Amino acid sequence: MRNPQPTAKPAYASRLPESLARVKRWLIAHHLTLMTIADTPHSIALGSAIGIFFGFTPLYPLKTLLSIAVAWISRCNKIAAAIAVTLHDVVIWAMPAIYIAEYHLGCWSLRRPAAHRIRFWQFGLHDYINWHVFSRVVWPTFWPAFVGSLFLAIPSAIIVYVLMRLLVSRSRAPGK
Repeated sequence: MRNPQPTAKPAYASRLPESLARVKRWLIAHHLTLMTIADTPHSIALGSAIGIFFGFTPLYPLKTLLSIAVAWISRCNKIAAAIAVTLHDVVIWAMPAIYIAEYHLGCWSLRRPAAHRIRFWQFGLHDYINWHVFSRVVWPTFWPAFVGSLFLAIPSAIIVYVLMRLLVSRSRAPGK
């Protein structure tokens, strides 16, 4: 009886690191989803831009709901908005660095000094329940982070709108 030969990796296998290969697979799968949505290129591109915009904001628990709601209000594609806002979840490992950069950019633009390092073990359970922790710790850091996120979110949304409109228009061209 012959022993089966170990199969070698296919020649077309990705040579990217696993984390980047995962991002590439996600992009390919969702790119095809976006290209096959039965809607206008403008609607799909605007929905994608709205999703990218909200993905950069520090409104983490609400970003998907907000992107779908704004897409619904602006009458563009809600599926494209949900897919685009989910892109930030794929690169979640990079988001803390992006949020810190947004915070510092917001502090710089608002001409505020950056907050000193907060150690959460200094707070007890009673502190988390009281309003003063939110008003003195969370809110002063949220506002600069939100303002700083606009410096990344707006240009990214514009770039995504232009690219998605171009990609969807080309994929639906009669010659294809």
